[in-house]
Amino acid sequence: MKITTANPNAMPKAKALLAYLHEIAGKKIIAGQHTQTVPMEEVTYIQNVTGKSPKLCGFELLSYSPNINFSDASEACIKEVVENRNTVETALQWAKQTGGIVTLTFHWFSPVGGRDKSFYTEHTDFNAANILLPDTPERAAFFHDMDVIAEQLKRFQKADIPVLWRPFHEAEGTWFWWGAQGPAVAKELYLLMFDYYTHYHHFDHLIWVWNSRLPEGYPGDDVVDVVSVDVYPPKNTITDYATDYADLIAASSQTKVAALAEVGILPDVEKLAESHIPWAYFMTWSKEFCIGEEYNSTKQLQKLYESKNVITL
Repeated sequence: MKITTANPNAMPKAKALLAYLHEIAGKKIIAGQHTQTVPMEEVTYIQNVTGKSPKLCGFELLSYSPNINFSDASEACIKEVVENRNTVETALQWAKQTGGIVTLTFHWFSPVGGRDKSFYTEHTDFNAANILLPDTPERAAFFHDMDVIAEQLKRFQKADIPVLWRPFHEAEGTWFWWGAQGPAVAKELYLLMFDYYTHYHHFDHLIWVWNSRLPEGYPGDDVVDVVSVDVYPPKNTITDYATDYADLIAASSQTKVAALAEVGILPDVEKLAESHIPWAYFMTWSKEFCIGEEYNSTKQLQKLYESKNVITL
């Protein structure tokens, strides 16, 4: 099967990365780790425990949100914003030094209004449906914010670094403002961004990652490169995420490569070796989901990173 990128003008390294994901899916799986701090403490922890490093690293753009209401923010919110500052510099440096794969997550503080962590629906009255109407303040703010974030994304293109770009993640849920009005609205937001970033900003380094498992939210094969899902099973679950794969493919596409974009529990390498569920990569979430024994034991981590079926740096 010929692998084509959603953006036909994608740069060679982006096309090569997508082809690589298709090639290894079902044979091996890329080890990934999200990190929210400049010291990348999760990666250091993995190195100390396993002697190896993840091939893929996730970085967070939330601190680049233009509309952060510091005057009405909790201590936890301010701490998270401060910890996430300069993540683009960290990601660029890490990618240049290691040749690893970069994926970006954006907990987008609502473009208008809101308080505290206003990427959460409960902290904003921002109505994403109004973005889809002409000449609304919400639409203007949405495009303004996209331009601001575009300045950061441009830096990866200039450095010839492809990025797994996962906007509007967990769009099947209502907990973030972009999903609060339903998956059909989230789909339209994704389509607006894809068109704007591809045809106006001419971003040819982005590999477009869709992150939902509701069929009514799927934006279409022509604008998606990777289908993905976020899963947080109960502690001590032993899984290859087979059911989640079946649900995801049924809701999106059977021709796209699939990924575990966020997990709280490490996939079990023995189960994967038996089932060959074709996940291209997994990315464990940050902080306590990686560090310590609360969600994943050091033995599980060592077993995973030592497996011949797991791709590390």
